[in-house]
Amino acid sequence: MLRGDVGLELGQRVAAALRSALDVDITAEEALIRPSNRDGVDYQCNVAMSLAKKVGKNPREVAVLIVEHLDAADAIEAPEIAGPGFINLRLKKEWLEVQAAGLLGDERLGVPKTEEPRRIAIDYSSPNVAKEMHVGHLRSTIIGDAFCRLLTFAGHEVIPHNHLGDWGTPFGMLIEHLTDEGHGADHEISDLNAFYQQARQKFDNEPGFADRARRRVVLLQGGDEATLKLWHELVGESQRHFNQIYALLGIGLSAEDNYGESFYNPYLADTITELQQKGLVETSDGALCVFPPGFQNREGDRLPLIVRKSDGGYGYATTDFATVRYWVRERKVDELIYVVGNPQAQHFQMIFATSKQAGWLDDAHTAVHTGFGTILGADGKTIRTRAGGTIKLIELLTEAVENSYKVMPESSEVEGAEKDALARTIGLGAVKYADLSNDREKDYVFTWEKMLATTGDTSVYIQYANARILSIGRKVGRTAPENAPLVLQEQAERDLALKLLQLPTAIQAAVDELAPHKLTNYLFETATAFSTFYNHCPVATAESQELQDSRLHLLTLTSRVLTLGLSLLGIGAPERL
Repeated sequence: MLRGDVGLELGQRVAAALRSALDVDITAEEALIRPSNRDGVDYQCNVAMSLAKKVGKNPREVAVLIVEHLDAADAIEAPEIAGPGFINLRLKKEWLEVQAAGLLGDERLGVPKTEEPRRIAIDYSSPNVAKEMHVGHLRSTIIGDAFCRLLTFAGHEVIPHNHLGDWGTPFGMLIEHLTDEGHGADHEISDLNAFYQQARQKFDNEPGFADRARRRVVLLQGGDEATLKLWHELVGESQRHFNQIYALLGIGLSAEDNYGESFYNPYLADTITELQQKGLVETSDGALCVFPPGFQNREGDRLPLIVRKSDGGYGYATTDFATVRYWVRERKVDELIYVVGNPQAQHFQMIFATSKQAGWLDDAHTAVHTGFGTILGADGKTIRTRAGGTIKLIELLTEAVENSYKVMPESSEVEGAEKDALARTIGLGAVKYADLSNDREKDYVFTWEKMLATTGDTSVYIQYANARILSIGRKVGRTAPENAPLVLQEQAERDLALKLLQLPTAIQAAVDELAPHKLTNYLFETATAFSTFYNHCPVATAESQELQDSRLHLLTLTSRVLTLGLSLLGIGAPERL
C-alpha cells in the first residue's frame, strides 16, 4: 500500500472482493471509492451501481456480494449497504491512527508518484511582444503555472513554453519606430503600450513612415542582419517587462522558455508540404486550406483552416500545426497542453483533428486544450479600468499587494522588509487562489473584498490557519517525539486526521482533470477541519503529555499539508502573520 492513500487501499480491497465473488477484474480506481460527508461514514463505494448490468444482477445484490467477500476487518467497521447499492465504509479508529501517524515520516505525505511518467509540454501565458501584459493574461499564466507544479510533483517531465506573439507585419512599424526613437545597450522602453500606439499612429498618418515600415517587414522576413538586431532588441525590451510580472507572481517562465511565432517560422513551409503530401490540403479562393471532418458553419458548409493565404502569407493555423509537429517530432513529447481561453476551443479542436489526420497526434501522442473563462468586474462584464480601458497586469498585482496590508492584524509579529514580503505573499496569493478556486472553464467575478477575506474559501483563511498552527507550536515550546503515537480521542481529532489522509485523492483529481479547484476545495476543507480541532482540542493545556504529543503531531501534519498544497498552486504559506 502507498502509505496515506486510503482511497487506493480500500479500492484494492474492493477489487479483490469482486474477483473472489464474481470473477470480475477491476482496478482500485474503478472501485469508485469516494470520501463521504455523511455523519458516521468516511468513504462510499459506488461500484455496485456501475457493475450491475455487466454481471446480470441488481446493484444491491452486487453490493451484498462485495461486503460478503470484503477482507477489510482490520481497517473498517462492518460495512453498511444503503439505498439501491451504495456501500458505506467507516475506518476503525486504531487503523486510522496508524495510517495518519505513518505520514509523519513521509516527505510526500502519502501522495504517490505516477508509475507511468509522461513527457508533457505546456503552452501558457503567451503575451505579445511590444505590448504590456494585461489582465487578460492573468488566467493563462496562473493556471499554466499550477499545471506545471502539479504535474511535476506527480512525477511527469514537464516542459513549459511561452508561445510569444513576436512575428508578423506589425513588427515593421515597431522596428521603424524604435529606429526613430533611438536605440542602444542602455535603451529602455518605459511604456510598451504607449510605444505601440505611437508606432500605430505614425503608420496610419505618415505615408513615408508606412512605406519604410513595409520595407522593414520585407527585410525582417528576409533575415537582414541589422533589422534582426533591432527586432531582438525589441523582444528583449518586452522580456524585461514580462520578467517583472513573472518575478512578482513567482512564475518559472524565463527567456529560455520562449517559443514564439518567430521560432516556428522556419518550419512553416515543410509543415504545409507534409500536409499536401498526405492529401489534406485544398485550394479555396486562391488560399491553401485544410477541412478537418466534422466542422461546419450554420449553413452546413465545411469550415476551413487557412494554412497559406492567397498572398502567400501564413496564418495562426500554420504556426499551430508547426507547433504540434515540432513538439511531437523534434522534442518527443507525449502530451501537449494548451492553456488558452475558451473562445479558441473550436480552433484547437480543428487543429487537433487535422494533426491526427497528419499522423502527428495518435494514441501515444495527445493534445488537450484547457480552456478558461473570463475575469468579470462587479458589473458582470469583462473587467476594465474605470475609464473603460484594459487593466495592465502590473497595476492589478501592485494593487493586490497594497490591499493586503489592510488584512494584516494590528498585532502583526512582522515589521519592515519582512512585512513588505508578507504583503506580497498574501496579496498575490489571494489573486492566484481566487482564480484557481473557481472551475477554470467558468467566468468569475473579481472583487478585492472577497478574495482578501480572512474567513471563507480564500488563501488568506488558509494562510492564517497555517500561521496559527505554527504559533501554537511556538507557544508549547517543543515538538513531539517522532515515535509518540497518535491518539484520536475527540471527534474533531478524528475528522482532521481523516481529512489529512485525503490529500492524495485531492491531488490526483486535480492532476487527472487538470482542475486546480479540486485541490483548493480540499485545502479549504482541511483548514476548516483544523479550525474545529482548534476550538475543541487544546494543545498547550492538553490533559496529558501523550495527548499533547498526539495533537502536536496533528499540527505538524496539518501545516505540512497546507504548505504543500498551497505551494502546488504557487502560493506561499507564511510562518507568521
